[in-house]
Amino acid sequence: MKKIALVLVAVGALSLGACHKNPEAAAIENNAEVATDAIDNNASILDDIASNTSNTAAADMMANSADALHDQADNVRDAGAAKADNVTK
Repeated sequence: MKKIALVLVAVGALSLGACHKNPEAAAIENNAEVATDAIDNNASILDDIASNTSNTAAADMMANSADALHDQADNVRDAGAAKADNVTK
């Protein structure tokens, strides 16, 4: 019975250790999320302006720029996750 309890405690400790993130990695991911949110907000503003303009060419240009910003936000998020994954514990 003691061996089973010891194994359960060890498994529990290992699972808690696996959930703990390196503080530097967490900071990198948080910074990437903040930057991503800012970029996405700018893209949403462009989308709103594009939908409220009567100039079709300008609306198309702004919509394309908003799409590019959304793509850039995805790239920032991915780069932040990749950098955080490469941080050593």
